[in-house]
Amino acid sequence: MKIFTVVGARPQFVKAAVLSREILKHSDIEEVLVHTGQHFDEKMSDVFFKEMDIPKPKYNLEINSLGHGAMTGRMLEGIEELLIKEKPDMVLVYGDTNSTLAGALAAKKLHIKVGHVEAGLRSFNMKMPEEVNRILTDRISDILFCPTQTAIDNLQKEGYDNIDCTIENSGDVMQDAAYFYAKISENKTKVAHLYKDKKFVLATLHRAENTDNLERLKGIVTALNQIAEEIEVVLPLHPRTQKIIAQNNLEVKFTTIDPVGYFDMIEFLKSCQFVMTDSGGLQKEAFFFKKFCITMRDQTEWVELVNHGFNVITGADTNKIMEAYKNVMSQEKDFSVDLYGGGKAGERIVNSLKNFV
Repeated sequence: MKIFTVVGARPQFVKAAVLSREILKHSDIEEVLVHTGQHFDEKMSDVFFKEMDIPKPKYNLEINSLGHGAMTGRMLEGIEELLIKEKPDMVLVYGDTNSTLAGALAAKKLHIKVGHVEAGLRSFNMKMPEEVNRILTDRISDILFCPTQTAIDNLQKEGYDNIDCTIENSGDVMQDAAYFYAKISENKTKVAHLYKDKKFVLATLHRAENTDNLERLKGIVTALNQIAEEIEVVLPLHPRTQKIIAQNNLEVKFTTIDPVGYFDMIEFLKSCQFVMTDSGGLQKEAFFFKKFCITMRDQTEWVELVNHGFNVITGADTNKIMEAYKNVMSQEKDFSVDLYGGGKAGERIVNSLKNFV
């Protein structure tokens, strides 16, 4: 059995590493890994392929720094050529990037089965390119590996019970990854160890809906500045966001550091008081490490975290963010509830693939 795995973004490599370790346990499965190049960072490559024990991709399409249409089109062309050459039994795609959609579409056009890891997620915001990618990928996938019951409910509401596909609640491979790498992250950290004994809040800010909207950006920066007067706020800042803040002469009173790798982020999560983010994945990772999360977006794909009180959605409103901050600082919560499969998602997915093809 040959599985063709398409990845293009940092989180996808982490998820691929989880499944690759499981696949290696089965001598009858061959995995071919292709990197589209969508989010290529040469500085991070050693972390991915050496420190994180991820097999190097057999192919790298090196497609990046293009508009959505051009990027997706070139990926589709490149992946199709490789599929014709490799003739896999299944194409496995992850998440919601342009790489995800291109991989699924190329396979479907060639009548190759598609498996979608992290299927069924919905933000219900069609202005997000990720939402478009995940909806289209789900629709043409043969087996949909859902990380949560909420994801399954979404698919059922959209009529997937009447579509020729298989839907499974596999759990979330990011929980597998978090638990696995948390055992070794302390020895691989480059920055986070400096904050191990400090009291601080971990924050991230990168989503275009916040950084490209000056009013929203001001609202978030103002809130972070106010919180920083009471407790240190540490924000690994993407150069693009940093440039926008500087161009608009926004005063920053919180601590900004260069972007960090996965191991540092795990260590930050272990030792922070709570998390403030506009990221998707970090909301879950906060929960994995038993930390509350304030999400500075207008919606989330991870509604179960909100429903159980582990996550608060504030948007970019300064007052709402400050209210959430005050509530979080005074709360205690039992994080023992199993929302994401308990770290066994990779095993479930690989076993299902063996039986499916």
